[in-house]
Amino acid sequence: MSAVTPSETLAAPPAIRIHPADDVVVARRQLLGGTVLAGEGEGGADVVVSGLVPPGHKVATRAIAAGAPVRRYDQVIGRARRAIAPGQHVHVHNLDFGHVDLDYQVGQGARPTDFVAEPATFEGIVRADGRVATRNYVGVLTSVNCSATVARAIADHFRRDIHPEALAPYPHVDGVVALTHSAGCAMAAEGEPMEVLRRTLGGYARHANFAGLLVVGLGCETNQIDGLLRHGGLQEGPLLHAFSIQDTGGTARTVAHGIEQVHRMLAAANRVHRQPVPARHLTVGLQCGGSDGYSGLSANPALGAAVDRLVRHGGTAILSETSEIYGAEHLLTRRAASPEVAEKLLARIRWWEAYCARHGGEMDNNPSAGNKAGGLTTILEKSLGAIAKSGTTALTAVYEYAEPVTARGLVFMDTPGYDPVSATGQVAGGANLICFTTGRGSAYGCAPAPSLKFSTNTALWRRQAEDIDLNCGEIIDGTAGIDEVGERIFRAMLATASGRKTKSELHGYGQNEFVPWQLGAVM
Repeated sequence: MSAVTPSETLAAPPAIRIHPADDVVVARRQLLGGTVLAGEGEGGADVVVSGLVPPGHKVATRAIAAGAPVRRYDQVIGRARRAIAPGQHVHVHNLDFGHVDLDYQVGQGARPTDFVAEPATFEGIVRADGRVATRNYVGVLTSVNCSATVARAIADHFRRDIHPEALAPYPHVDGVVALTHSAGCAMAAEGEPMEVLRRTLGGYARHANFAGLLVVGLGCETNQIDGLLRHGGLQEGPLLHAFSIQDTGGTARTVAHGIEQVHRMLAAANRVHRQPVPARHLTVGLQCGGSDGYSGLSANPALGAAVDRLVRHGGTAILSETSEIYGAEHLLTRRAASPEVAEKLLARIRWWEAYCARHGGEMDNNPSAGNKAGGLTTILEKSLGAIAKSGTTALTAVYEYAEPVTARGLVFMDTPGYDPVSATGQVAGGANLICFTTGRGSAYGCAPAPSLKFSTNTALWRRQAEDIDLNCGEIIDGTAGIDEVGERIFRAMLATASGRKTKSELHGYGQNEFVPWQLGAVM
């Protein structure tokens, strides 16, 4: 994608208006006091900027009374702490989160999907049971934190950057990865926390991107391996081995045993080839992290345009991060395919409200410090921008964390907003690709699913191009449209699913980012 010169950026209007009814516009670049925003005021009057406004931040275009609602996206994003004059910077100093009565209008915006006559294809790996993979790994999972060091030692034996000869005979194997976690013991043997952990581990164990798998435990943990396998409907065989450190005879012997088992799997894992498969076999997890004031204007709506294409081609997209759709969930219930889908989504919102209350927190603890530095002020504003990733098609299903995703089209999975935990749930549910937008910067990866990252602004692209796969900042610069960039993203999805490496894969990200959602008391 071509770079944008400073002169091209300066040629664009200094601010972006999203909707005629909005009380604010967004600074396209840093605005100095005295900058004129032509025609942005009441009745088409000019607005003169008062003071310095950073890029991505909001400028009032009309007088707003103290306590009055402030609108962006033609939706309320908060209430004025004090009177705000036209031209003033609108941010945390004069805008507060406030309760908003939402009109859910269940299903009124849902419409049938207009499927394409000839769906796109990608070069996928078809497993013997018909599942389609985008990558071809051997995995090492742990039942408990106590076996993490052993699992990592097994995987490290096959690292191409340390032992290039280990996988040299197996060019069709993407690698051997250890996915470890901090749970598995000091928790109740029954109940929601164990259910969620086992559902997550079972989802990874069944993931199409794993050609073979080891499960390594200590031996005395609460999350016993036999219970984990039974819960996930898993059986040991040539490509699934499970063992514990205590039974195998200690650390060194267990590492040696694991290396031997991986060697036995590699020949079978290498006997794959890619072949054209329809795009309906693509399941994409949608993420945004390090969001800024541009997220809802560039990368997120462009990803939404790509999601609309994916759905029309028969594929599936998983929207998540429940705590970051809060206050904007009515935009999803309007697109719900049925009242049952809408009610399930609202039930998860109510669960989160109760969850936060139990722990002395509130849903408006967002945005983060980085989000605020990038121009986001309230959780309402952040959520309205985040939902843009979902595009415009009907919401067909709602899932709990790490549940297997079986519906097609746009679905929702209940997860925290913390990206590693959220994406871990999506991959456990079957996502074989992650698309991740960022405005502040990200260096995230997600083995065994490749992760594409998209910048919301060109300044980030220039600063962190080694970690970002595609620049959506051209939308802000005025040199590309949302639909045009959405098409680029859709083509990047297909190319990545066909085997093209992402930036995070080239850097070796993905193992440390496996973070199952840990619920309940640690005992």
